[in-house]
Amino acid sequence: MKNPFKRDKEPATPAGEMSLLEHLTELRKRLIRSILAIAIGAIVVYIFKDRLLGFVVEPYCQFQLEAIPDQETCVFLLTNPMESFSVVLTFAGYGGLLLATPVVLYQIGRFVLPGLYPHEKKMLAPFVVISAILLAIGLVSAYLLLPKALDVLLGFGLDSFEPFYRPSEYLGFFIKMLFAFGFAAQFPLILVFLQLIGIVEPQTLSSNRRFAIVGVVILGAIVTPTGDPFMLSVISVPMYLSYEIAIVIGKRMVKRRSIAGSTASGVAG
Repeated sequence: MKNPFKRDKEPATPAGEMSLLEHLTELRKRLIRSILAIAIGAIVVYIFKDRLLGFVVEPYCQFQLEAIPDQETCVFLLTNPMESFSVVLTFAGYGGLLLATPVVLYQIGRFVLPGLYPHEKKMLAPFVVISAILLAIGLVSAYLLLPKALDVLLGFGLDSFEPFYRPSEYLGFFIKMLFAFGFAAQFPLILVFLQLIGIVEPQTLSSNRRFAIVGVVILGAIVTPTGDPFMLSVISVPMYLSYEIAIVIGKRMVKRRSIAGSTASGVAG
């Protein structure tokens, strides 16, 4: 595999590789662009915070009104004068990160791009598009399952318990749900990306299926906010299926890489 820091343009060093300073400069450029994208996304979320927050609290309202039939409107419990301000800033920050995810992924891809074969470089744009689609699927799934998750957690309490949550606590739980399902949706793409840049080989993944099953269940238990069997299975089963899909894709990439390497050697000869 080619060195991940090797450039296609005229090399800056005799070895044809980036120097440490050039590597750090490239990293800084990608980080700055990612941070700017997140900041712009946060500003956009803040501008539309009222409408977006209304959308975010809808699952809680649905859950609370079903749990307390006599109540006509959903209510949050504020115990700190600064809490509403803190919630808005937190929401804007995480919302900006969410909106900027495609840009951040693109910058990561551009950072490792020089070390890839030409046919692999063409995969960057599809990678970003597929990542955005998978992320959207994961976030929508989390949003739809949020009332069920709240109901499961309330079921561990007494019948006299009534769900009046602080907005910061609800937002934290909401973010954990988004992270869990978003990560599960990105899991196959992460595995494919690691195989693409040569950190993991398909044969390694194939020979460690038993450990993968245990690891996926443990990882699912860690990222699942509720920890109940239903939510754990919703997270873990798709992650393991995506593990198998990533192996198939990785084997195809290795085959194409071997063909590309043989062709390049033949031309050079």
